[in-house]
Amino acid sequence: MKLKILAVGQKMPSWVATGYQEYAKRMPRECSLEMVEIPPGKRTRQSNLVKTVELEGKKILSVLKASDYVVALEVKGKEWSTEGLAKKLSAWQGVNSSIVFIIGGPDGLSEDCLKRSNEQWCLSQLTFPHPLVRVVLAEQLYRGWSLMNNHPYHRE
Repeated sequence: MKLKILAVGQKMPSWVATGYQEYAKRMPRECSLEMVEIPPGKRTRQSNLVKTVELEGKKILSVLKASDYVVALEVKGKEWSTEGLAKKLSAWQGVNSSIVFIIGGPDGLSEDCLKRSNEQWCLSQLTFPHPLVRVVLAEQLYRGWSLMNNHPYHRE
């Protein structure tokens, strides 16, 4: 199974790349993790944010394949426990070869992206800085994998 993160935003601070890479390199070959950055739309005082989000959504959708199982990170989505995530990873493993997690820009995901998603996941009711979501997601995917495989990383 291949895990992919499509995230709006480029030129993240070095701590984001370092944090993401730390967990991505821990993932085994049979459950690899890849990051694809989507260029953000321009945001100015005169920007139409709805159109900006729609443009970002079109860029995300252009990268997705019809066979991808898509999980949108969405504040209105369902919250999963670590154990719940491990169960989902286990279920996806035998059925889906490519699981794609999409992270929108600072103004969220377009309606088209939400409609294309198979599931919507809320990482937390807390508000995170946008770059931090990449690191938290990578760590939770590694933690879910470790729990699923009885690896000692996860402690209850």
